[in-house]
Amino acid sequence: MIIKARAELEGITPYALSQTIEEIKEQYGITTVRKLSDNENVYGTSPKVKDAIMEASANLAFYPDGMTSGIVEKLSSHYELDQKRFLVSNGSEEIIRLLTRAYIDKNDEAVMAEVTFPRYKTNVLIEGGRAVTVPMNDGRHDLKNMQDAINEKTRMIFVCNPNNPTGTIVSKQELLSFIDNVPSNVLIIMDEAYFEYADSDEYLDTMPLLEQYQNIVILRTFSKIYSLASLRVGYGIMHEEIAKELYKVRDVFNVNQLAQVAAMAALEDQDFVQDCSRKNSAERDLLSAKFKELEIESFPSQSNFLFAFTNRSVIHKLTENGVLVREMQLPGYKEAFRITLGSREDHEFILRIVSQLFHERAV
Repeated sequence: MIIKARAELEGITPYALSQTIEEIKEQYGITTVRKLSDNENVYGTSPKVKDAIMEASANLAFYPDGMTSGIVEKLSSHYELDQKRFLVSNGSEEIIRLLTRAYIDKNDEAVMAEVTFPRYKTNVLIEGGRAVTVPMNDGRHDLKNMQDAINEKTRMIFVCNPNNPTGTIVSKQELLSFIDNVPSNVLIIMDEAYFEYADSDEYLDTMPLLEQYQNIVILRTFSKIYSLASLRVGYGIMHEEIAKELYKVRDVFNVNQLAQVAAMAALEDQDFVQDCSRKNSAERDLLSAKFKELEIESFPSQSNFLFAFTNRSVIHKLTENGVLVREMQLPGYKEAFRITLGSREDHEFILRIVSQLFHERAV
């Protein structure tokens, strides 16, 4: 006898994970793999983080701080905001789940871009809600049509800025106007996992808006520029009344002790963060320009990855040479892929492989 799961799970597929490094090595008979498929920070972690983890490893027999008070205190000081505005989580994705659990009822609606982080849609569907997806405009959120999609059933709207997987942002004035026109009873979820990488003058700092707009929830993470992806720690910044509701539905001890001490140490090393941001910007400019010379276009990125597209075959050649990218779909293009920005040496290797491939075909 098969025990039937909830109807809401029908049609939901697990999050697609890329092949492991060992699988790629075995499949192609290679010894070196450059994993540029998961938007990780190629520059490693701050030395302060490693020291903090070593020190904390003596206390593994004890439960972690259930209120994550140490991180909250440091985040409060870092942003100069009241501690009641923060909720620390097992990756920022956990807060997405908590938001839908707390605020989405059966047949409620949530608006989001058509091409964005897929876990928004998944979590809305699990709660019996309806995900309203709005087509993008040249890889960017179409905020006008997203606003038009709001109705009496809408409970929340997701804006990923910079957007995953396209890397694009929406302009300051466009986003300000959008926020101002969203009804106050609709949550605006600003997913800013990559905000430390954004250096455009057109990128909007949403923190000052929290006082004026009590329906804004800002999501950020230690998984990206802080390089703590394996430890799973993120956080949300919001009105304290929203935080109170999320605390009701979150797991007890949701962030492990090593993750907590690592996050606190990482937050203290802003020199490391700035160094990673500078290197990332330089490599982003170089790789996008060199790709263009090879007839590989990309959306203008403000993140640590490029969404590239071309009518030439490149993905298989990259993979068999040990370069892992995330294959995507883009109408009108033979190949589309998201590639995490690597080191200068990574990019020189990639460009040699692609140049050689195109030269062979031209001959």
